[in-house]
Order: sequence, then structure tokens, then C-alpha cells
Amino acid sequence: SKDKRSSVMAKIRSRGTKVETEFIDKLKIKTRKRYRLNVKELRGKPDIVFDRYKFCVFLDSDFWHGWQYPRWKHLMKNDFWRDKIEANRARDKKNTAWLRRNGWTVLRIWEHNMKEDADKEIGNILELLKIC
Repeated sequence: SKDKRSSVMAKIRSRGTKVETEFIDKLKIKTRKRYRLNVKELRGKPDIVFDRYKFCVFLDSDFWHGWQYPRWKHLMKNDFWRDKIEANRARDKKNTAWLRRNGWTVLRIWEHNMKEDADKEIGNILELLKIC
């Protein structure tokens, strides 16, 4: 029902998740460069922003941002969720393109990559910071 769905959705956090928090804690140890979290002023509200370098990082959930979505979209029983994930993916593309057109370097990191090898992903961030 609509009320049940609303109740379930209200419990899902968009920031401060365990995976995100652990990743950011590891990033703090690896770099001394200044960054901000969940920057509302930038389009798409990036999770990590290095203003000085015009570099932003999005930490994307596998489900909500549709990692390999074409492979499993047929398993979705409800059009609501299919439409939600498709809208998220379209919004992500649009925001990434806008940021890049405006001189930002954008990196998107999938949840499963943060879980499997956070150090590798942090290494990617640090390498991109050298280039910026």
C-alpha cells in the first residue's frame, strides 16, 4: 500500500550510510586535502567535493542508482520502482554532464566497489586530485 511504501522509504537514508561513512573515514586517513560532504550548492549534491580542485565524488548505491540495471530490471514486479530507478539513472547522467560542462571533474563510485576495495577507490581519487 502507499502508506506502507512511505513508511519503508522514510527509513532509508540518503547519506551517512554505513558504507559511505566507512569509506569517508578511510579517505580522511589517506589525504589531508580539504573537502566538503553532501554539498547542496552543487547540482546533484555530490557526496564529496574538493572545491579547490573542482573535483567531486558521488558514492552511488548499487540498487538506487541501478548498477547493471538492464540485467535485472525485468525482475522488478512494480512499475513504481522501475520508474524510480530509471529516473535516478537519467538524473545522474544529466547532473554529471552538467558538472563536466562547467569545468568539474566527476567520479562516481559504486557501492560494491567501496565494499570490495575501498583503498583502490581512494587511490583513484588521489590520482585524479593530482591531475586536477
